[in-house]
Amino acid sequence: MIVPFAPSERSTVGIEWELQLVDADSGDLRQAAGTVLERLTGPDGPHPNVHPELLLNTVEVVSGVNRTVGGAGRDLERAIADLRPITDSLRIELASAGTHPFARPAYQRVTDKERYATLIDRTRWWGRQMLLYGVHVHVGIEDRDKVLPLIGALMTRFAHLQSLAASSPFWGGEDTGYASNRAMMFQQLPTAGVPYMFRRWEHLERYVEDMTRTGVIDDFSELRWDVRPSPGLGTIEVRVCDAATNLQEVLAVSALTHCLVEHYSAMLDAGEELPRVPPWFVAENKWRSARYGMDAILILDDAGEEELVTDTVAKMLVELAPVAERLGCAAELADVQRILDGGASYQRQLKVAERGTLDAVVASMVAEMRAGHPL
Repeated sequence: MIVPFAPSERSTVGIEWELQLVDADSGDLRQAAGTVLERLTGPDGPHPNVHPELLLNTVEVVSGVNRTVGGAGRDLERAIADLRPITDSLRIELASAGTHPFARPAYQRVTDKERYATLIDRTRWWGRQMLLYGVHVHVGIEDRDKVLPLIGALMTRFAHLQSLAASSPFWGGEDTGYASNRAMMFQQLPTAGVPYMFRRWEHLERYVEDMTRTGVIDDFSELRWDVRPSPGLGTIEVRVCDAATNLQEVLAVSALTHCLVEHYSAMLDAGEELPRVPPWFVAENKWRSARYGMDAILILDDAGEEELVTDTVAKMLVELAPVAERLGCAAELADVQRILDGGASYQRQLKVAERGTLDAVVASMVAEMRAGHPL
């Protein structure tokens, strides 16, 4: 099976951010996406930057194709500003994190689309547990031959992104002991989790042919890997991150992602060999990051060298600073240091819960969303 890849302008960037619709009075999730999106629809049709998602408690805000992370962030801000009058009138708050602290999966309703109904019918109990929210970052790739080497290199640092973005310590009202319980839940879907580490595009095409012929997938979009090609858009899509509670952290992690892709792309241009780690180290890093978050000790290379995630990220910020200057995202990349200094979202949520209740955690998520930065 041929999987055509439509090249994009190099290192353009787009961001997708899944948002929760939270009842302003109870703090629980509202099944109101249909009403919100209907009221948002204008004479020209649906809003181009606000989309439905799997569950009716969710809307997704998306940017256009941008040259900078800051430009993508402004697209997201405008979409949220368009949503606010509608959600405010319905007594709905916008919030986000990898999960909702106490909402029950069994009470959530699925959007009326055939692809979602098919997913739930096939995956049953696990599919109904997908009460999860993420941030997806697309980076444009100008040459198909770069895609798989770049993904291989990204798998040496994807767990660092997961740790920085971890925001889902609670599940159904319980403290899970994980920084990112979303990471553990989402990989239960049959085509989710860490990607296969293909070295040649023909091997990827053979895989897609096998999966399609045997009915595992109907199209490429049903491969829900943490890092995947997006052939129709001409991008690499990094999907490993929990949804952030605020725009500042969305853009910080997006800038780090953007810089990593461009850094490895420049290494390819210079004829340098990109780093890789064996798939068993990739799987272990994913688990360590999900469990321990900012305290994870991750495997760095195929020799098995290890380092605390915060130490590695601090070094990455120095190494990638010139790349950030070229890409126009130095300010957003610098905000990664704020996460290192002040802690990730899951740590803030746990502190709020220690002092109060899970209702207070939801209130903190709502407040950070409105403020646009950590509180």
